[in-house]
Amino acid sequence: MPQDIDQVLALEIKKEMADRYFGFRKLIEEDIQDYDDQVLASSLRLEQKIGFDLVRIYILLKDEKLIHEFIKLTGLEQLIFFDPYLTESPTIRKRVFAGQNIHGLTRSGRFKNMILDTYDKLVSDVDEYRANLMELSRNRQNIADEIKVFYRKNDLGTMLNFLQGLGGTEAYKSGHMEGGLNPQAGIQLEKKMRVEPPPPAEELLPVIPRVTPLAKIKGPLKKIIDRAYALQGDLDLKDLVRP
Repeated sequence: MPQDIDQVLALEIKKEMADRYFGFRKLIEEDIQDYDDQVLASSLRLEQKIGFDLVRIYILLKDEKLIHEFIKLTGLEQLIFFDPYLTESPTIRKRVFAGQNIHGLTRSGRFKNMILDTYDKLVSDVDEYRANLMELSRNRQNIADEIKVFYRKNDLGTMLNFLQGLGGTEAYKSGHMEGGLNPQAGIQLEKKMRVEPPPPAEELLPVIPRVTPLAKIKGPLKKIIDRAYALQGDLDLKDLVRP
């Protein structure tokens, strides 16, 4: 009878330890999945916001030399989301401008305002992206800290040794847990089950420098816009923004 009670208690302890271990582990795995989802969402927003902002400006500037001058003026360290094909493709041009708001009494005025408005939006979108990247970095660090605490409180090797002792004197002497788990297998299991922090956001997403505010470059940017407009022929943005 006492042996039966010991077995029942041993099973209860094993169940409690397993529930605690896998319960905490599941919470960490959910945090990692949430982090991965946030990284994916940030990547999509990067393309749909910053990418489209830049592509619109590239198309309107048209000339690659002007585009490089623009990039240098803005503080961006390199061309991103650029392909020479973008400035020539009617399909892409129609897609990125469809539904955009325009204002201005003349064609040149609408052209200039579109670039200035788009650049102002780019500044805002880059600031938002950078803030989001910092938030992702904090979330990743929190996950890494959670994992450290988890393994400090739930060392699998120590738990396996303890559970091995609950298997009875013979099992303990033979060096095997119930179910035939030996110490070497326990080490391999610990390695296999170990949870690692996700990669840093900076390794998964591009780090984009802060873009110079419009007010600081408006004069030089207008000169670039004037040169770009001269290359556009009879372009009227009214035609481009029609859905």
